[in-house]
Amino acid sequence: MMIIHTVADLRKSIDYSKSVAFVPTMGNLHAGHLDLVAKAKLKAECVVASIFVNRLQFAPHEDFDSYPRTLDEDAAKLSSVGCDLVFAPSERELYPVSQTVKVLPGQGLSEILEGEFRPGFFTGVCTVVLKLFNCVQPDFAFFGKKDYQQLMVVTNMVSQLALPIEIVGVDTKREVDGLAMSSRNGYLSAAQRAEAVHIYLALCKMRESFKSGQPKEQVELEAIRYLSTRGWSPDYMSIHLAQDLVASPPPFYSEGLQFVAIGAAKVGSTRLIDNLHF
Repeated sequence: MMIIHTVADLRKSIDYSKSVAFVPTMGNLHAGHLDLVAKAKLKAECVVASIFVNRLQFAPHEDFDSYPRTLDEDAAKLSSVGCDLVFAPSERELYPVSQTVKVLPGQGLSEILEGEFRPGFFTGVCTVVLKLFNCVQPDFAFFGKKDYQQLMVVTNMVSQLALPIEIVGVDTKREVDGLAMSSRNGYLSAAQRAEAVHIYLALCKMRESFKSGQPKEQVELEAIRYLSTRGWSPDYMSIHLAQDLVASPPPFYSEGLQFVAIGAAKVGSTRLIDNLHF
């Protein structure tokens, strides 16, 4: 496996006579990331993973400076699952000048949920993803469904810009107790880690309650109340149509429609997100 730090070397190293799959990451990798690479290996002859902590998607009060940089450990993990190339550019390499040209993801989808609580987040995501796509020029790109809204935003960007890339969403990998795997789980103390599973349990309860006939608004309020009484700070716990987070879902469960219960909340100072499809 090759580790490459410049765009020029990356483009020289990729054999475009082969199909190319791309897995963009911010490093500090866990089994969920490695599952993306394993799935990519089944789809393409060459798999490229990037490791880059993207300043543009962090607000000033967020954890950009403290986000773990673990390149050596990450490279060993990627090598173990058959990754072919690791693209690990410096910030100066990827942003040699101030990035004044940015990708606006459009109104609607990018303004709700994460977009409401993290203004500018999806502009930062779309800008770096498009730039990485231009660097790698893949046939396929793999994203985890834990960040479901992000997956939808990127898919929409690729469609609207007519990029020749197939976006592949991969199911969320979970710990034994159900907690979604996340790099930010490493911020949790032992007590917080034990508590963290309750965002998953709250989503499970939302799914069960909604399917049993309770109205959507009541289900959402009960989930927020459940986490709040346990000491969490919820941003949102809500139910949406899975194919279109923006469209208003019916107030009651309906057979034949695909829904997603999606949430974000802080336990201590660590913000966790998760979702369940049903």
